[in-house]
Parts: sequence; structure tokens; C-alpha cells
Amino acid sequence: MTTFTTSEQYEAYLNDQGNLPEGFRVATAGISFLPRERPVSSPLPMRMTLVLMDRPTENFGAMFTRNIIPGAPVIIGRRRLSASRVRGVLINNKVSNVCAPRGVEDAEALLDSLGAGLGVPGGEFFPASTGIIGWGLPFREMKAALPELTANLHTGSCLDAARAIMTTDSYPKLRSVRVGEGTLLGFAKGAGMIEPNLATMLVFLLTDIVVSREVLRRSLERAAEKSFNCISVDGDQSTSDTVLLLSSGIKPAVPEEVFEPALQELCLGLARDIVRNGEGTGHVIRVSVTGAPDYETARNLGKAIVNSPLVKTAVFGNDPNVGRVVSAVGDFAGNAGLAVNQDFLRVELGAEVIFAGGAFRLDAEKEKRLSDYLQGASMNPERKKFPPHDRTVDIDVTLGDGNAGAVVYGSDLSYDYVRENADYRS
Repeated sequence: MTTFTTSEQYEAYLNDQGNLPEGFRVATAGISFLPRERPVSSPLPMRMTLVLMDRPTENFGAMFTRNIIPGAPVIIGRRRLSASRVRGVLINNKVSNVCAPRGVEDAEALLDSLGAGLGVPGGEFFPASTGIIGWGLPFREMKAALPELTANLHTGSCLDAARAIMTTDSYPKLRSVRVGEGTLLGFAKGAGMIEPNLATMLVFLLTDIVVSREVLRRSLERAAEKSFNCISVDGDQSTSDTVLLLSSGIKPAVPEEVFEPALQELCLGLARDIVRNGEGTGHVIRVSVTGAPDYETARNLGKAIVNSPLVKTAVFGNDPNVGRVVSAVGDFAGNAGLAVNQDFLRVELGAEVIFAGGAFRLDAEKEKRLSDYLQGASMNPERKKFPPHDRTVDIDVTLGDGNAGAVVYGSDLSYDYVRENADYRS
């Protein structure tokens, strides 16, 4: 990752990264509205974003939250997966449209109005919404903005779209990779309610490479499993998570063994960006688990460590209270019925051995080195407009002689996270 010292440097970098693949256009528009569900002193802002393909495609795929109380866009999106072709996605922030009266009907009606204005079926579009859970869409205001939205369609950089889908994100997240003669591009939002099995994230992946529906969906599932399903900010899984991949099929195909690693690289980069931009994040924590009996055990242990409030707060305070890490390992193993031979268990923090051979390996000099290490990986958790560095707090756990492993990324727990979520609807 490139290091930035100003928001202008970061925006210029994103602009260079953000050129749309061939066959795609994007647009944004803003509205203001008064919610029906809560009195407010002045209208609230909402941004709408449209991703439109020049031609509909049969090669698309999506993954959604496993939360059993999903938003209307997720309900509709799951239906769209069986469609013969799709053309794009209509996105809004501020309101997530979860279990609202007429939530599904309003979302479908907006897509029908969008399609009518473009002269295409509304059923060829996915909806995507993020924001406050429990509020309904401001249908009238959103419908009135559709002509402006379609008039704003453009090619070139999609930085405006990456910025428009943000909610509590401090800065946009946008990446691209070259694959053969084509491009894979992704932009994402997500800062809170981030937990494996996706997150409060919306991720839009676009490519102009010819790739079949079967290969595309198979590759997306595997890429998401090792990226978006391996991050956590706060342990809460949203009602609205969506990862959507569309192919315009303009550039020559590449072998699956070339396409899938490129997609994994893109997804992992965006997943790390989401954690670094998490609400109030002061440190990014990277947990690597090896020697596990299977992948699920390794990932779940990593998740238990990054989700431990005691580990999170120690890291935030630059306090190498390493007993909390080892305790989290034992807590997980005990509740999971996982046998762990302490003689083989090895735990490292920042490449320093803190537990091995059944005992802690600590001394005053190591304590000072670990404290300095945590301070060196810290970021100011106050609102930033760019990522100041790409350093992580590395925790490495070797369980035993198993053959499986996993890497999970998480964040610490800061005062700013609490403030952000206490004031979320204000």
C-alpha cells in the first residue's frame, strides 16, 4: 500500500486507480428528506449512486449477509441471482430499508421508475442500501432525483461513486488491478457493524474481462471467503451486506487460474481498507493462526482474538497486556471443545515470542519493545481523510501440528468508536 501524508495525495491516487472498465458508467446525485420515523430539526442528506452497463450481462454474481433479518435490497438481490441478465445497481446511503413498511415494494418501484427513464426493464437492476436500520426509503424524493441521476452518467474515474456510498466512513475505498488486457475494479463502503460473514459493507466489483457466470460466481465465493469473511471491527453482522460482481465481457478472457487470484487480491485489499477505515480505529490487528486442524477452526480462533474487548482495549492503549491474548486463545478452545497441548502452543506479538512451551516468555526489556511496537502501529482514531500508513499489529498463534491456517484482520476499540455509535442518528 502507498503511504500518504495529505488527503490530496490520497484523492489523486484514488483517481488514478478509479478509471472504470469498459462498458460501465456511474452517476451520483444528492437529495434531502425528512424521515417519517423520527423528528429532526432540519432535512437529512442522502446520496444516490447508479452503476450502469452499456449492455446487459448474463455474467454476474453476488453474495449477501447471513443475518436472518435482511434488508429489502438483500431480499430483492437474492431473487436477481436467478435472472437471465442484469444491467446495473441503484445505491443509496443514509437509510438501509430494513423491515420498513413497503420496503420491498418501494425498492422495486424505484427500479421500475429508473428503468422506465432509461427505456429498459427495472428488473435488470440490483438495489443496494446502507444506513439507519428501521427507516423506510424517502420514496418521493428519491424518485424525483432519478432524472438528474441518469443525466449525470459518465465514464472515467468512479471516485465520485466511491465517495457517495459512504456513511460513517472517513474516506473512500477504491482499488483496481490489471488482468490480461482488461481491468478489475472495486469500490466499497464499511466502517462499523463489520464482522465475518461479510459486514455492513457494500462492495461493487466491475470487470470488462470475458468471464462466464459459473467461473465468476465460483471465484467470487472463494475470494470473499478469504477476504470479506475474514475481517471484523466490532463483531456485529449487518442486515444489508452485499458484494456484487458484474462483467461487461468486452476484453478477452483469461484462464480461471489467472482471474481468481486477481479477484482475491482486489477483495483482500478492499477488506483491509475497510478495517483500517473502521469507526474509531486506532490500530489494525492482524491475527495469523497456523497448526490448526481445519480452516474454520483457524479462522474462528482469529476472530475470537480480534473480537475480544480486552485484547482490543489493550491494543488501543498501547499496553502489551499479552495475557489477554493467551486468555482469548484458551477461552475459544475451551468453548469450542478444541484440545490444545500447551507445550506446542506458541504465541507471538510483533515477532516477539510471548508464550511458548507452556509458559509466558516475558521480561522488562521485551515489555518496552512491545509497547514501542504498538505505538508505532497506531493511528489517530479521530476522523481522517486518508489512511496514514499500512502498519498492523501482528499476532501469530501456532496451535499445534495441524495443517490448516487462516489470517483475520480486526481493529482495536477506541473512545471514538463509542462516540460515533452513540451519536449515529444525530
